[in-house]
Amino acid sequence: MERSDSSMPHATQPSTAAAAPAITTRSPSSGAAGTVVTLTGTGFTNATAVKFGGALSASFTVVSATGITAVAPAGAGTVQITVTTPNGTSNGVSFTYTIATPTISSLAPNQGSIEGGNTVMLTGTGFTGATSVRFGTLAAAFTVVSDTQVTAIAPAVPAVPVGPANVTITTPGGTSAGIPYTYVAVPVLGSVAPAQGPLAGGNSVTLSGTGFTGTTSVRFGVNAAIAFTVVSATQLTAVVPTGSPGPVAVMVTTPGGTSSQAVSYYYLGAPVLNSVIPGSGQVDGGNSVTLTGANLLQATAVRFGSTAATAYTTLSATEIKATVPPGVSGTVPVNVTTPGGTSNSVAYLYLSTPVVVGLVPDRGPSAGGNMVTVTGSGLTHTTAVLFGSVSAGFSVVSDTQLTTTAPPGAVGAATVTVVTPGGTSIGVPYTRFGSPAI
Repeated sequence: MERSDSSMPHATQPSTAAAAPAITTRSPSSGAAGTVVTLTGTGFTNATAVKFGGALSASFTVVSATGITAVAPAGAGTVQITVTTPNGTSNGVSFTYTIATPTISSLAPNQGSIEGGNTVMLTGTGFTGATSVRFGTLAAAFTVVSDTQVTAIAPAVPAVPVGPANVTITTPGGTSAGIPYTYVAVPVLGSVAPAQGPLAGGNSVTLSGTGFTGTTSVRFGVNAAIAFTVVSATQLTAVVPTGSPGPVAVMVTTPGGTSSQAVSYYYLGAPVLNSVIPGSGQVDGGNSVTLTGANLLQATAVRFGSTAATAYTTLSATEIKATVPPGVSGTVPVNVTTPGGTSNSVAYLYLSTPVVVGLVPDRGPSAGGNMVTVTGSGLTHTTAVLFGSVSAGFSVVSDTQLTTTAPPGAVGAATVTVVTPGGTSIGVPYTRFGSPAI
């Protein structure tokens, strides 16, 4: 019986090394950077790199051991595509770079001043290697940001042409189709009306000129208008911001630029009243008064209560002469309005014509010197007591009473009247008698 010897060694099989990858076809065989190329072959499992010449594909996908898709990186001319795996690097297959004609899809902004100088962003495709950017026939300075973006400095155009110019970009792949860029004239500001107003602003003004379409800003000095409305290419309305006393330059900004004409708007301090002299007068009005204060130039109204002065004349920044309108008995506020606003008020007193109802005594010696008590109404502001045409000394006791010293005069009747800013009373008779005979 034979015995097997388990200690005898077994024969070993020789090992076979894995083969390097191999590429048999590629599709397409040419294209621009970014083209997706399909590779077929063998041994693609665990591929670690796909190269187009010396440039790595930024993105590839191993579909199977026999298929890979890869995105062509930037390149030029004819290059060899290779695949690398842990088992080695494949043979190369040719791929020819073609350069696509550039395309512009948008401009931002798509308009600007005829003076140029503003930056315009071109967005599109195929910008790599750009050799020129043109606005119409005018060359522009530019910077290639990426294959899809270029920044260009809009060139200035001659003074006459205004309107669209086709922007094009040229690369080794050709020249793009044009996309319109509109040149806009610089706005011209002719006038502001009214050209003055209060420090607090808030009033509306009308700006007239040309080139106002597309206005982006209206400024009064360094301050932007509270609001503005483009009425037409030749007219704007704006709400004035706050400001300081004095003139400021008004400027309008559009895509065409900023107006440079010297058009001023004046900020005016509000008027101030200190006094009205005289401070009282008859209810019938018609008398003249002097108003004193500050900032009274360009007055547009003088009012006594709610009633406008019959007439007024601005003598200076500190003085106005006004004719008092009719009123009713009592005190009313007087104020002045200018483009700078409305002043504080000072008091003016409307007085009724005084009334005299009695004299005690109503007679006296022709030599005068005796005291007479006058009773009536409206006597508070008495300015004179007359016996006939002769003025007499007096003392106001109240609105209904005053005392006076009868002046000397001829024997007989004399009419006593009282004068106030409200007028002259109706006369009351006073009789003088002679000294008794001795």
